[in-house]
Amino acid sequence: MERRRQQKKGDKGAPKWMVTFSDMMTLILVFFIMLFSMSVVDAQKFRALSESFQQRAIFDFYPSMIPLDDLIEDITDDVGLPDHPIKEEEKGSSPIDDDLNMIDSDEDIKLDKLLAEVLAFLERNNLTDVISALRDERGVVLVLQDRILFDSGEAEILPSAIPFLTKVGLLLENIPNIVKVEGHTDSRSISTYRYPSNWELSGARASSVIRFLIDTYQLDPQRFIATGYGETRPVAPNTTQENLQKNRRVVIVISDPTYYPDDTY
Repeated sequence: MERRRQQKKGDKGAPKWMVTFSDMMTLILVFFIMLFSMSVVDAQKFRALSESFQQRAIFDFYPSMIPLDDLIEDITDDVGLPDHPIKEEEKGSSPIDDDLNMIDSDEDIKLDKLLAEVLAFLERNNLTDVISALRDERGVVLVLQDRILFDSGEAEILPSAIPFLTKVGLLLENIPNIVKVEGHTDSRSISTYRYPSNWELSGARASSVIRFLIDTYQLDPQRFIATGYGETRPVAPNTTQENLQKNRRVVIVISDPTYYPDDTY
């Protein structure tokens, strides 16, 4: 009796079935890893899977005879995976990305040159007080005050506008960019046979500019968009004569092909 008690006291550790259970789980793990290695393997997903297995409590309590890290390292070598996840900064740009970046750069250079040429023309001809040119995300934006283009309440182009529109036409002959022409008015209402409201007047003025460019130069009409905003997009409050004059304008947008607005183009 004393001998049996001593033998029972000497039995320590987990039950024997736990050994069989841990071996079974190890075999299942190896089976899934083999299946995973034969599929299309993503390095980061594979390592995430292995780390999730490593965090299971059963393996911490009863580790396999084969170290999990060594097993994963061997399989990683077999399938040609890198020893560590690919960091974002280590990824090289693809040829497609390089081509797109090159296109963007070329477009920027072309539009910058066009803007510089327009600004130089305005300076030489003392037109900076009635025409402005700038560059934004849409492309090259030319803003023409209506007094250089039209008589009050009219949409027929004046002779004073022809030199600048001629310059614009010559520039557009050398590039394929889409061109949007916007007509804007001040808040004073108009009601004539031709133009019952500022909507019709602003649209007619934008169309007159496009018609001049198409009729004078060999430009594809499909490149142009005419929009009449009427009085809905003022750049200043319609409270003074100076502000009214600023709001009466035609805007020519020589678009950047890489820009895609929500409501146009």
